[in-house]
Amino acid sequence: MSGSHEHAHADTAMLATERGVWAVKLSIAGLFLTALIQLVVVLFSGSAALLADTLHNFADAATGIPLLIAFGLSRRIANRRYTYGYHRAEDLAGIVILLVILASAAISTWESYQKLIHLQPPQHMLVAMAAALVGFLGNEGVARLRIRVGREIGSAALVADGHHARSDSLTSLGALLGILGAYLGFPIADPLVGLIISALILLIVVREAGPPVLARLMDAMEPEVIESLERRALAVPGVVRVHTVRARWLGHQIRAELEVDVDGRLTVAAGHQIGEQVRHTLLHDVDRLAEVIVHVDPAEDHQAHQLTAHHFDGSGYGDGHDHDDHGDYDEQPGHHDHDHQHEHERAEQHPHSH
Repeated sequence: MSGSHEHAHADTAMLATERGVWAVKLSIAGLFLTALIQLVVVLFSGSAALLADTLHNFADAATGIPLLIAFGLSRRIANRRYTYGYHRAEDLAGIVILLVILASAAISTWESYQKLIHLQPPQHMLVAMAAALVGFLGNEGVARLRIRVGREIGSAALVADGHHARSDSLTSLGALLGILGAYLGFPIADPLVGLIISALILLIVVREAGPPVLARLMDAMEPEVIESLERRALAVPGVVRVHTVRARWLGHQIRAELEVDVDGRLTVAAGHQIGEQVRHTLLHDVDRLAEVIVHVDPAEDHQAHQLTAHHFDGSGYGDGHDHDDHGDYDEQPGHHDHDHQHEHERAEQHPHSH
């Protein structure tokens, strides 16, 4: 790959990170301002439902801080200790976000319980309802920003935080209903809605924020990405089969590896050229793909791999390779090995690493 292509991929990744930093900073400011307005009203009204919502808004603002740190770390280049770079910091930030959300749920549950056993109607209810409306508008604006930018750059943590903010906008409406119930003569409605909000926060972790973050930590990959890698590699002239395709997210970037079969009668240089073309095609055509390793095998002869086949027997890693021949997948045990590559192609995100 030429130096200009290397620089283009590095610039694209840097712009994506900058875009994420901008979105996080703006959303932190918006949520912090929203929470401050609500907090002033809570001090005067004593609303448990609004307090739960306010605490959660402060927690939302705080969850942006680990994301900012993660985006900052992702700019650092790879080294001999962190050979893949620091992009996993974004996935770890997702775990911190989940813990902060859980902590806010515990606090709001306790506060609502105290209000329930020491029932007192909230004060300044009209102002409190206005503050709850502010919470709804602030959270919805932040949700749209985080989800849109998160999807643009492929950040699961940022998208999950956006869904979290969107759910918070609905809980702000719940706080509004709790205060409205107290205003209409049902003071127990306020702490009950506070408890419902706490339950909704837990539901957010289970259904919205948690699964994508945990999936990334387990190296889950969308099936359509794997299919795209296979299909585009197979379309490169000279490629006979594509198999053993693997990909995983590191932060908001994809790293992949795959094996291709070419005509075994080709020279090493000719096989190398085909491998380079596969790598070049994938880096251009697969969104958010920052690095891909292409291993080239002779289509007619896999005997060399018998030497190491016993290392992978029953492991499910190197002993079974899905061979893709224009959509057909056949198991070919023991034919391929990553430790003895005929060709090892690597495209780094950082241009000066070459």
